[in-house]
Amino acid sequence: MADLTLGARGDEESIAVDINARGQMTGIIVEDSGRQRAVLYDGRPVELGTLGGSDSYSRDINQHGDVVGTAQNAAGHWRAFVVPHGGVMRDLGTLGGNSSYGAAINDRGQVAGYADTSDGYYRAFRSDGGGDAVDLGTLGGKISYAAGINAHGDIVGTAALPDGYRHAFLYQNGAMRDLGTLGGRLSGASAVNDHGVVVGAAETAGRRWHAFVWERGRMTDLGVLIGYGDSFATAVNNAGHVVGSIRIGEERRAFVYRDGKMTVHPGGYGLYLVNAINNQELVIGARYSAKKFSAATMISSQPAVQTHGGQDLLTAAVVVILVATAVVVYKRRYRGISLMTLTAPRSRV
Repeated sequence: MADLTLGARGDEESIAVDINARGQMTGIIVEDSGRQRAVLYDGRPVELGTLGGSDSYSRDINQHGDVVGTAQNAAGHWRAFVVPHGGVMRDLGTLGGNSSYGAAINDRGQVAGYADTSDGYYRAFRSDGGGDAVDLGTLGGKISYAAGINAHGDIVGTAALPDGYRHAFLYQNGAMRDLGTLGGRLSGASAVNDHGVVVGAAETAGRRWHAFVWERGRMTDLGVLIGYGDSFATAVNNAGHVVGSIRIGEERRAFVYRDGKMTVHPGGYGLYLVNAINNQELVIGARYSAKKFSAATMISSQPAVQTHGGQDLLTAAVVVILVATAVVVYKRRYRGISLMTLTAPRSRV
């Protein structure tokens, strides 16, 4: 594991969000006050600014160095943005309401995210970065959130059913497909690769959260390979290598699933926040030390560190479920959508 330079100074925290094949990286600087600043690292730190408000945070970067994320405008509303490489921040608008959130961007400049409508419900959208955002609909309920997009424009995320529960979806060829669950009531998708492999987390029949891989109509439970805790897959590259996190109480462990093998990195020896994996096998996010996040990376093939002594975490007490679908909440300052919002039928956000 290695630290990354995003331009944080003094007591500021840093979180790496995504990295492309050229080594361009986007992330977030968090000030002690809680203010967040979206940044691009392109040989040097570049502050991306806001839309007239105080805060901004980035979510994704494509191979051209275009960055998507969310920033406050002068009225204090959060708005999805895109910053073309070398250009200025552009507001992507909404679906009729006041707010929108940018989640992912592909190499064609297509953006996926979610925005509120005039009646106050959030809906997943797709935008070409210039024209009006397109409402992707739901699975029969009121709301939906987009979290990832691939090179073909296929979009994944989470959408409500008529009963208010939420399932992972794949939006493809103009239609939204319910990806189901692992026997429970709920699921959410976080990423999709260019081969249509989807990852995320789903509830089991035993009301536990397990990371999953969905491919060609079949959802595979990665949590059973881990064997404990609640697990959440956050990203997948074009080789089908999956990364994510495991939560046991307040302990977090990072995992990498590649070539049919599951590797778990003990707390303190892997990334605390696992945000992305690129096609060069770099896994990025942040480590957590001395009550502070610092942007960091590791290679997906990094072997697990063997630890000895202490109480086995398999006997840890209470599992606390807290994860994002489109965006994971790891700290109150680090904004996103929590799967805690999926645990009961809700009609509004």
